Amino acid sequence: MMTTQRCSVDIQNDQGYAVDEARLQMAAAATLAQHPTAPAASLTIVITDDETVRRLNRQFRDVDAPTDVLSFLADPLPPEIADEPPYLGDLIIAYPYAAAQARREGHALQDSLALLVVHGVLHLLGYDHDTEENRAAMWAAQAQALATLNIPQDIVPTLEGSGHDDAH
Repeated sequence: MMTTQRCSVDIQNDQGYAVDEARLQMAAAATLAQHPTAPAASLTIVITDDETVRRLNRQFRDVDAPTDVLSFLADPLPPEIADEPPYLGDLIIAYPYAAAQARREGHALQDSLALLVVHGVLHLLGYDHDTEENRAAMWAAQAQALATLNIPQDIVPTLEGSGHDDAH
């Protein structure tokens, strides 16, 4: 688990997929650093298989298919522990799906996974891409975080066109 003044990021990777946990934590931290409203937040990133994500996607979004990332916003903390740093929620990444997507699109897997974390954290912060205006705001915030992480912007348009917008 990474903890800084700004955030605490727990990574759960029970199946031992080849991920650079520090890079995923940096992706979350870079995204949160852009948002002064989340000065000391925590979240969990779960790296799992396609079937688990397919089940969650079906249960919560009525989509019976795997996807790359799902974002689950946490409920507000009860008043008795409201002084704790806010828990934003959980990101669930389907590693096999994301790996195949990166391979197909010709992108570095660790960059693709970092993009999914940035994108998911933005959803936890209230961003969406359901309208052109919202999409522009979200993509601007995403571009800023990717630049901080030295991830090329050309990774985003290819994912946009491959069904990525249907995730979350």
